[in-house]
Amino acid sequence: MQKTIKFIIILISLFIISIFFLSLGKDQSYNTEKILIGKKLDQLSLKSFDGDNSFNTSDFKKNNFTLINFWASWCAPCRIEHPILMNLQKTKKLKLVGINFKDKKNNAKIFLQNLGNPYHKIAKDENGKKSVIFGIYGIPESILINEELIVIHKFVGPLSIQDYDKILEIIN
Repeated sequence: MQKTIKFIIILISLFIISIFFLSLGKDQSYNTEKILIGKKLDQLSLKSFDGDNSFNTSDFKKNNFTLINFWASWCAPCRIEHPILMNLQKTKKLKLVGINFKDKKNNAKIFLQNLGNPYHKIAKDENGKKSVIFGIYGIPESILINEELIVIHKFVGPLSIQDYDKILEIIN
């Protein structure tokens, strides 16, 4: 009986150790950039920020390029990237779609009144479910798509001057 218990303990220990060593070789990083780039966006409908109407992926087809930016008034890095978005708004080949993420409508309005509204359209994602479709796991994040709804690039974190230059290089 004691030999059987020792054998079972050794067997379980070997099993746990082998699982541990097999897991060490796997890439555990959560990198949605690799997964999204080159993929076509599925059909989806976004509720307009003002709540009066909605828009969907067919609206994105009207633009040469669309930068979908996930933001919130409570997000400090969103304030940092905002001047870059204001500059990108002036680009003719690019439309900006802002998706307000888990925010209070009044706070978001004040944010845009104080800093300016760079967006051509604004949607809301009150509970964060729409952002999951885009592989968003923190904000700010931005996704650049072309008129065929193909994801060209994903920007994690606040847009920088280098990101601004990269966007202009891609769309021109």
